[in-house]
Amino acid sequence: MTRWSRLFDRLMEVIAAILIVALLVVVTLGIVTRALGEPLIWTDEVSRFLMLWVAVTGWILASRRRAHIRIRFFHDMLPARSWRSAEAIMQLAMIVFGGLTVWYGVHLVEANHDLEATTVPLSMGLLYAPMVLAGIVTALQGLSEFVGNLRNWRNSPHPPVAVTLQEPAE
Repeated sequence: MTRWSRLFDRLMEVIAAILIVALLVVVTLGIVTRALGEPLIWTDEVSRFLMLWVAVTGWILASRRRAHIRIRFFHDMLPARSWRSAEAIMQLAMIVFGGLTVWYGVHLVEANHDLEATTVPLSMGLLYAPMVLAGIVTALQGLSEFVGNLRNWRNSPHPPVAVTLQEPAE
């Protein structure tokens, strides 16, 4: 399974890089054409699509790397068993959030699939389609972390030791 996970992560990194470059090109093209007095009207709408897709790929990569913004000050003050319980609750919330994102994302895609974007011949459903993927990945990541937490609970009731970055020795 880790081989598939690594392949998926690498694919998401490549997609994110391509989307960022495409966003940069489209925004630059919009700026240059406006400065020349002949603006390309479609650059605003395409950049909106690309910006959402870039944000969603970043969300997916952050989920996969467990790089969410978390304030653990109070969480880390809990005793070991309470720490694991709080962690399990957060992971279950992550699963629910991912499921709700899929549910509403599918609804938004269905509600907008027959609407065409104003300046480009694309379905407005494409604007919301990445949300479905993000919800699936978030729910699966939460499930994976929840299962790992339960396995570690039995083996070691103590939470993982926080890793701190230290200054290199001179």
